[in-house]
Amino acid sequence: MDLEAVRTFVAVAEAGQFQKAAADLSITQQAVSRRIAVLERNLGVRLFTRTPRGAELTIDGQAFLPHARELLRVAERAVTSVRTGRRPLRVDVIASRSAPSGLMRDFHRAYSEIELDVVWLYDVETAVAAIRSGAIDASFRAVAMPGRPLPEDIESVRVLDEPLQLLTGPDHALAGAREVPLAQLAGHRIWMPGIVPGTEWAAYYDDLVAEFGLAIEATGPNFGSDALLDTVADTPALATFMSEQTRLVWPAGHGLRRIPVTDPTPVYPHSLLWHRDNPHPALATLRAHLAATTAGHDVAGTWRPGWVIPQ
Repeated sequence: MDLEAVRTFVAVAEAGQFQKAAADLSITQQAVSRRIAVLERNLGVRLFTRTPRGAELTIDGQAFLPHARELLRVAERAVTSVRTGRRPLRVDVIASRSAPSGLMRDFHRAYSEIELDVVWLYDVETAVAAIRSGAIDASFRAVAMPGRPLPEDIESVRVLDEPLQLLTGPDHALAGAREVPLAQLAGHRIWMPGIVPGTEWAAYYDDLVAEFGLAIEATGPNFGSDALLDTVADTPALATFMSEQTRLVWPAGHGLRRIPVTDPTPVYPHSLLWHRDNPHPALATLRAHLAATTAGHDVAGTWRPGWVIPQ
């Protein structure tokens, strides 16, 4: 199948006009018409109906469109496979203040000659789709969703188990503790407005609640980390969980306390995901670097869900 004809079909479908598609592709309108005619002849169907407003997809055209886009994505992956040494390594770190972001900063310091593009994607489904399409080379993700295994073409390896800590204001009942057993948190209000149902981190905390009888509240809008810190500092009855390597700065007057949680220590398991056929040379370097610089999985006295992405 002629990929230029397929690309032209997608351009017309997105533009809604042959003339605009021609301008977008920097070719003549007659060339667009010829390519569409050849594609329709090869497929044996009409793909567009011409109207006063432009070009509308027929039912067959609507059915063909997602497959056409997938053909172009596969073609792009094929081209990229022989050009990967000329582009940056693209890695999703979830959030700029997260532990994976710190891991990538360490990698950049160790391999400053490797060009990087760091992105922030929302959930595991979005990240996996981006890996499969070639939009990114790798993603750090915490856990697999129960009953929703990774696709067979996605590889993963656990790279970091990050302990959770309790964050309280100065007047909280546990503010003076040097450490707090996890069971002792039952009955205390733990507020985490950033938990979004259906995400992998929501599944993690659901499992933590079920295992230890905690009360985690996700009520109210999420105004970001600054508002969360302000509220916890001013509300003696509230605390929140914060990962050990999350980097936050708060005013000295807040008097916030970060308290290690023990017996067991809940850990957030970060894994690196990538496509099994990704040939980018820097991806192998990243994996080797993480294998050499991170450790401590399944340490005695820690807790994690039983359905994390396998090592």
